[in-house]
Amino acid sequence: MILLDLQGQTAVVTGAHQGIGRAIAELLYRAGASVVIGDIAIIEPEQRERWLALPCDMAQRLQVNTLIARAQQQFGRVDILVNSCGVSVMSPVDKLDDEGWQRLLDINLKAVGYACEAAIPLMRAQRYGRIITIASQAGKNGYRLMGQYVASKHAVLGLSKVMAIELARDNILVNAVCPGIVETAMKWREREQGGALRGMTAEEIYAEDCSQVLLGRTAQPEDVANVVLFLASPLASYMTGQAINVTGGMTMH
Repeated sequence: MILLDLQGQTAVVTGAHQGIGRAIAELLYRAGASVVIGDIAIIEPEQRERWLALPCDMAQRLQVNTLIARAQQQFGRVDILVNSCGVSVMSPVDKLDDEGWQRLLDINLKAVGYACEAAIPLMRAQRYGRIITIASQAGKNGYRLMGQYVASKHAVLGLSKVMAIELARDNILVNAVCPGIVETAMKWREREQGGALRGMTAEEIYAEDCSQVLLGRTAQPEDVANVVLFLASPLASYMTGQAINVTGGMTMH
């Protein structure tokens, strides 16, 4: 058996229209899995062999339930769930507003819970499952102007640990991946917004970012996808409840 071969398995990847989620979906697909992606940015359903892309607002429980049900209907099972949807808000801690709190909690935390709630019964019935949530090194550290984001990612790690405890005897492994600075559209927007608040340009923020990484470069989405593939594969069959850093050495705990 090729240990990174996912043929015969079905993966659901949320927030996979672009960025980290898209890189994960494409890599799992190349590894042989049937892939279902859900994202609010998808306008029309898209389908190719072993691939189904559906519009889904992950903050809406009924839409998430439909996404998971469509995966089961289309491919007969759900083996891997990757929670990759996420948003960020930039704000000083003394100016955190209710809209920011609601948006971050709905998408970064509650959407993870909704997807897991829908997928767990299917995984329990087949006595097999892998749940992988894209958290952040912000789930372990604090970062200026990102109080709401940091709080939501700390919460995601806590939820993942509880699920790992409760689901281990069902052969459902639950792990999180904690990326560092990844080159995505969201990251560049954060540089623009954070730079405006700090009196810096986005390019200056980028240089600052690179200076903090031991490996001397920021990550590409594929760097994160590689670790997700490992966790989805039999190579990680003795791992659960872990929060794995993919930070180029920025975070070591």
